[in-house]
Amino acid sequence: MKLLFVHQNFPGQFLHLAPEMQRLGHDVRALTDATNGKTADVPILRYTHKAQPLDAKATRLGRTFTQMADRGVSVARHARRMRAEGYVPDVIYGHSGWGETLFLKEVWPEARLLVFAEFYYRGIGADVGFDPEYQVQGFDQVMISQSRAAYLAQALIHADAGVAPTEWQASTHPPVLRRQLEVIFDGVDCDRLTPNPQARFTLPDGRTLHRGDEVVTFVNRNLEPYRGYHIFLRALPDVLAARPGAHVVIVGEDGVSYGAAPPGGGTWKDLILNEVKDRLDLSRVHFVGKLPYDHLVDLIHVSRVHAYLTYPFVLSWSMVETMAAGTLVIGSNTAPVAEVITDGKTGRMVDFFDVKGWSAALIDALAHPEAYEPMRAAARQMVRDRYDLRSVSLPKQVELLTRLSRS
Repeated sequence: MKLLFVHQNFPGQFLHLAPEMQRLGHDVRALTDATNGKTADVPILRYTHKAQPLDAKATRLGRTFTQMADRGVSVARHARRMRAEGYVPDVIYGHSGWGETLFLKEVWPEARLLVFAEFYYRGIGADVGFDPEYQVQGFDQVMISQSRAAYLAQALIHADAGVAPTEWQASTHPPVLRRQLEVIFDGVDCDRLTPNPQARFTLPDGRTLHRGDEVVTFVNRNLEPYRGYHIFLRALPDVLAARPGAHVVIVGEDGVSYGAAPPGGGTWKDLILNEVKDRLDLSRVHFVGKLPYDHLVDLIHVSRVHAYLTYPFVLSWSMVETMAAGTLVIGSNTAPVAEVITDGKTGRMVDFFDVKGWSAALIDALAHPEAYEPMRAAARQMVRDRYDLRSVSLPKQVELLTRLSRS
């Protein structure tokens, strides 16, 4: 088949699927934003998009749709040039989250369109209003959030099918759209993540951590409330006081991936750190920023316990990868996490806001690693059975694309 992937930050979720489809002999191409400097083994085409300033008063609740539709227009214009040059894909697979797929059926009506439907914004029952400390409350926020979903609904309505990575993320869609979705996780390379007793991780100060050391890890793209950074940091003073040999390694940058920037400026990292730093032994708390993937894998392998917190929102790859590596994960008792972790069997669960509960759970995991060995083994087996890249996720994705191309 002629297969076109569309993602403003390609490869994104198509990191493994695109080269796999090429390996199987298909004509694979990718269309991405010209500002995306990433490379890939498949041919990459780049569209140019210049975001236009918005008049908030004029667009009101439609401002998100306006922004995403503008990007969709830029993609569609580039697609028309591709069609004029004779290119017509059999299947298009694009991420719906930035509006890129909105008008592609108008350019290639004969193509089958598959969209990656990662999350459907909701006014009630998901992330909005979950955290009263840092989220504006009220019905206006409910309306704003629900209105943000307009372009996501349009993307699915015009698609032939959609993919959501988890059951809970699929469930955020209204029933009429949920019927279009197949649930296929992106996939975890369990072979690469096989537990490594010889692993070591070098800290920025030159010290080296080994498997068997008391290491707590926390990993996110950016350090912010959506991923529970504030709760985790507040739990650390009791952890470090109880475990004088423990080290905490925090992976993440200083920006904002989700939600708003801190009130008053600055970064979430510094805002929360300033709140607790007088009660922390900062020589044992290590902020390492963004890590190359190989270094991240080494860190996961030396970790004794990994803390993962999230609002009811998109589940992070890092949590499932950490379970695959045989590291104990303590997760927040929120819906996306509860789909993957069974408390007491494949990990531990703690209420998102229970700072004392987080401290106690982390202390116990550091103090009694042998008690958690069955959970580590069960978690790794569960991930291999349900989310393994080679045996589960890739075959399902390939089958779906093949089915669409033949329909």
